[in-house]
Amino acid sequence: MKDKILALLFYILPHHAISWLMFKAARIEWPPLKNFIIRSYTDLNPVKMHEAVEEDMFAYASLNAFFTRALKTQCRPLDDNENNWICPVDGSVSQAQAIKNGRIFQAKGHDYSLLELVGGDKNLEKIFHNGQFSTLYLSPRDYHRIHMPATGRLIHMQYIPGRLFSVATFVVNHIPRLFARNERCVCYFETEQGPMALILVGAINVSAMETVWHGLISSAAKKIKRFEYSNDNIVLKRGEEMGRFNLGSTVIVLATGKMKIDAGIIEQATVKLGQRLMSPVKE
Repeated sequence: MKDKILALLFYILPHHAISWLMFKAARIEWPPLKNFIIRSYTDLNPVKMHEAVEEDMFAYASLNAFFTRALKTQCRPLDDNENNWICPVDGSVSQAQAIKNGRIFQAKGHDYSLLELVGGDKNLEKIFHNGQFSTLYLSPRDYHRIHMPATGRLIHMQYIPGRLFSVATFVVNHIPRLFARNERCVCYFETEQGPMALILVGAINVSAMETVWHGLISSAAKKIKRFEYSNDNIVLKRGEEMGRFNLGSTVIVLATGKMKIDAGIIEQATVKLGQRLMSPVKE
């Protein structure tokens, strides 16, 4: 009951105002204040600095630079089989299973519409209607860059404005249709294993999302914005960075029924960038 009450409080919080303040605070560069903020943050959220390219937390210009720190390549080896899709982030599995007749499972007692998730794009809804999905949660202590599960050619991107509910487990368990209500960015790719969508879901305190081809994605838009790239030949390789959160949030990976989720990708499992996420179905 306590978790439910706390989750319901998010209905009345000024999501965007709080996130705007975080955006500003995360970019303070005055060393005494910046270092105090980073120290306070890491006291609450222990970070494995030995995995970072720059191991000195105070060497980062701002809290945001620290959030989006690069990792040493050897810390995240990629699954050996090039046909397997890899996990695009560090984090934990919120849910991972089949999409059933256009419905995606969120938590016990809650599911939501695939069509709503992709911003009403009927073509994407048709492609992934009975496919597979994995919802991956990034906590504040996790690595915040997002990498490609497979080599893919970018076809289009769609920014969808929305709420900024927290994506912490206790909130996901109690807020209906949360991922289809929050601000998000749907990136659609063609891969050798079939269509793939990476959906970056915003959340409270996620002060911005960005992709390597577009840069910072403005959250000021009030309507859905679509960006076409089918003629631009933007190809990102398996394991290559495709974007980042400027604080923790959630990534949803969509695949067709030609892929199957790895046996280790189960609810609440801890995952690392580069481990096997999905494999092609053997015909």
